[in-house]
Amino acid sequence: MKICFATHNENKLREINQILSDFEIVGLDEMGCTEEIPETGATLEENSQIKADFVASNYNVSCFADDTGLEVEALKGAPGVYSARYAGDGRDNLSNINLLLKNLEPHSNKSARFRTVITLILKGEMYQFEGVVNGTIISELKGEKGFGYDPVFIPDGHNQTFAEMSANEKNKISHRGRAVAKLVEFLENQA
Repeated sequence: MKICFATHNENKLREINQILSDFEIVGLDEMGCTEEIPETGATLEENSQIKADFVASNYNVSCFADDTGLEVEALKGAPGVYSARYAGDGRDNLSNINLLLKNLEPHSNKSARFRTVITLILKGEMYQFEGVVNGTIISELKGEKGFGYDPVFIPDGHNQTFAEMSANEKNKISHRGRAVAKLVEFLENQA
C-alpha cells in the first residue's frame, strides 16, 4: 500500500520508513508539495489533523501526519505543541534544548514525556493514534543519534538518551514508534 506521510522532515521520514517497512511511504517532497503546512492548532491532535487534511484535500491521496511534543511536568507541559519552535521559528534543535535546560534549572522535578499523535485519512475517513513515552530530562547532551530533544531525554527503564540508542532500539520504545504500531495494526486490518 502506498501512503503519503505529510512531512518535509527527512529524519521523521527515515524513522517512519524503518518502522513501516511493509508499506511504500512517500514524503511531501516526493508528492511535489514544497510548501510548509502551517501548524496553527492549539493541540498535537489539531496540528496533525490540519496537516493530514491539507494533503488529502490538495493531493487526493491517503495520508497520515503526525505532531509530536515534549511535555515537561515542571514546566506545566511546555514546550508541548511548540516543541519544534520553542526557542523561535528557526527550528534550531540546539537552541530549543538550551532554552529547555535553562527553564528547567530551578526545578528538581525533571520528569517529562514525549507524545505523538498521528492522524490518518484513509478513503475519506479520519482516524487518530497516540503514542507516549515517559522519561527524564538530563542537564547535559549525550549521544549523536536522533534529533530534536533526543540528547537530553532518557526514557523510563533505560540508562541512555534516545540520542545514544540505535534507530532500531529507539523505534521499539519511542512515542512515535508506539503511535505508528497502532497505525500499522489498523492498516493491516484494512487489507
